[in-house]
Amino acid sequence: MHSAPYSLIQTPQFKRAFAKFARKHPELREKTKETLLALRNDPFTPSLRLHNLTGPLSSKQAVSITYAYRIVLCVEIVDREIVLHNIGTHDEVYG
Repeated sequence: MHSAPYSLIQTPQFKRAFAKFARKHPELREKTKETLLALRNDPFTPSLRLHNLTGPLSSKQAVSITYAYRIVLCVEIVDREIVLHNIGTHDEVYG
C-alpha cells in the first residue's frame, strides 16, 4: 500500500531564495523539480541524502539537489509536512 505524499510548505524565506535560485540557475530547474517531487513522495529516499544539521540549524535537515546545491527543511512526520526553509549552495544555506 502506498502512503499519502507529504505536503510541502514554503516559508517566505524559501520563496524568496527559490525565486533568486531559479533566476541564477535555470539549468537546475528540472533537477530541482525532481528533487521536490521525490521529497514530497518520500523524504527518506536514499538519493536525496536527507541529513540532520548541526549548530544554529540543528532543528533542521537538508537534502541535496546536486553535489553543490542543497534545500534546508524540517520534516514533520506527525502531520506529513515538509517545511522548506532555504535553497542554494552549501555556503549560502549553511553560512
